[in-house]
Amino acid sequence: MRKLLCLLLLIATPALPQPVLQETTFWESEVSAGDLPPIAERIPETPLIVDLEAKGRTFGTQGGTLRTMVTRSKDVRQMVVYGYARLVGYNSKYELYPDILRDIEVIDDRKFIMHLRPGHRWSDGAPFTSDDFRYWWEKIANNSEITPSGTPEFMLVDDKPGRVTFPDLHTVVFEWDAPNPNFLPLLAQASPPFIYRPAHYLKQFHIEFAETESLANEVRRARVKSWAALHNKRDNMYKYDNPDQPTLQPWINASGRTSRQLFVRNPYYHRIDAKGLQLPYIDVVNMDIVGGGLVAAKANAGEVDLQARGLDFPDIAILRKGETDGGNYRTLLWGNGVSNQITIYPNLNFRDPVWRDIMRDVRFRRALSLGIDRRMINRALYFGLAKEGGMTALSSSPLYKAEDLTMWSQMDIDAANALLDDMGLTERMPSGLRKLPDGRPMEFVIETAGERQEVENALAIVTDTWRELGIKLVMRPLDRDILRNRVYAGVTMAAIWFGWDNGLPTPGTSPRYLAPTNQEFFAWPKWGQYYATAGSAGEPPDIDAAQELLALSQDWDHTTNTAKRTEIWHRMLDIHAEQQFGIGILSEAPQPVVVSKKLRNVPETAIWAYEPGAHFGVHRIDEFYFEEPFMQVTQ
Repeated sequence: MRKLLCLLLLIATPALPQPVLQETTFWESEVSAGDLPPIAERIPETPLIVDLEAKGRTFGTQGGTLRTMVTRSKDVRQMVVYGYARLVGYNSKYELYPDILRDIEVIDDRKFIMHLRPGHRWSDGAPFTSDDFRYWWEKIANNSEITPSGTPEFMLVDDKPGRVTFPDLHTVVFEWDAPNPNFLPLLAQASPPFIYRPAHYLKQFHIEFAETESLANEVRRARVKSWAALHNKRDNMYKYDNPDQPTLQPWINASGRTSRQLFVRNPYYHRIDAKGLQLPYIDVVNMDIVGGGLVAAKANAGEVDLQARGLDFPDIAILRKGETDGGNYRTLLWGNGVSNQITIYPNLNFRDPVWRDIMRDVRFRRALSLGIDRRMINRALYFGLAKEGGMTALSSSPLYKAEDLTMWSQMDIDAANALLDDMGLTERMPSGLRKLPDGRPMEFVIETAGERQEVENALAIVTDTWRELGIKLVMRPLDRDILRNRVYAGVTMAAIWFGWDNGLPTPGTSPRYLAPTNQEFFAWPKWGQYYATAGSAGEPPDIDAAQELLALSQDWDHTTNTAKRTEIWHRMLDIHAEQQFGIGILSEAPQPVVVSKKLRNVPETAIWAYEPGAHFGVHRIDEFYFEEPFMQVTQ
């Protein structure tokens, strides 16, 4: 037996004596009125104690309202990402440590014994116990009406489901017959599987617990078709759009569906600082929903205290100008953890059989890549500060290889034309466009989310060079959700998006996202659906390279040898470089982060990444504080 996470905890944050607790100023009146228990009764018996000075930070002051923005109402879920309360999470060194859990024992990467914090409570004061895990496992995950797809894919290892047992109120055991090295990193994701639920709240919507007539009335009021649909509608742990659902996150949703979302501090949050102050330091988060094109302008006008989402490299000029014009903020430049800023994905599952066959020919994808002038795009859009090349691990990853970055990514129009000719695409229209085998002109349609101006600008440059290949690029902007649904359905010919979220893998990082295991990789949505649903949807991968990626991912799952895992990673990255499934253009362009001059504990240099790290989450936004919080509130 090895207590892996306990050891990491001892290394990263040594056990500290519990300090004298200080009442949270935000809740003092409620405590005085008897509407809320005092702080000593609200935190767990063994809270997570944070020594800010040991982390190179300063102890903070409670209070203040943090202003930030998103561009869609559904992005209130960013509060779950930023808040980053997880069973286990990553620290700033990307090491796993127990967070909501008190500790966890890991036996052979096969058995995971979770120990909860006695006295931990949901945001409404109800106890958080193993019963909340039991409810998820028995009443949600294994209920065919709520989860008609069957056992969640992440609970399967070698097609066999894991077992979950509950020895007592504060212990939960997940166990598989074979090693499951993906389990803990999965729990630390920006969008994790919430393997627990507030049972006391959700039972009122479950047919096994609710009174039949009242449940039927709730179904009618919610205008849904069944009790299961009602249950799923009320159960939004990640979407975070149900203010009534209790949470363990640092801030609680305290508003309805308006353009101004307010989140107030969780009175039962499990983290305190070493001086006895309950985190988060900041009382309220004000999240405004604004148009996508307004984020930089509003940040420039001083209307935010912390903002990175919705800002891109081209916004740096206007943000820096705002600083010099007296703006009360700083513009930090963080590293970007995404593997590529701009990536073109030919959809190998496109429903047009003629185009599908062409895009599945690696010579075509290589020709497209060779026909991109990355140097011009870099200079025109990023002042030459980005790294030119295809999609692979970033240069700060131990798995980075320069040859993967440059493979098929140095512009060579002659070589690209030779590849297309070799495919037999030699007939042309009078305009010079090549013809498809059925005589249609070669018009390559790339759909975009229409949210980033640099994407449209980059495609305008690509349009000119692809014209030299006899290919007409047609750009079609769409809403983000419409784009995704079209890709997943196979009706999009090609899409443009970011590269892999995690551009900083190590040998211990699961390479599953490099294999056709999910529909989010726009080059093979149907193959991903097939894997994720165990064959009940989508299509099985039917080209050798994709099948090899799946086999390699399985091999990684069944070894703990670091050298072997490194070898697997390199082979998978090589396959992507050779095959150009995602045609990367540029990477490592700095990410602007706007920070109020009054806001403290925000790192000067850091990595902005959704996975791993949950954007601000890994940098512990609950430890950020305002130097003069009450003046900040007045402002």
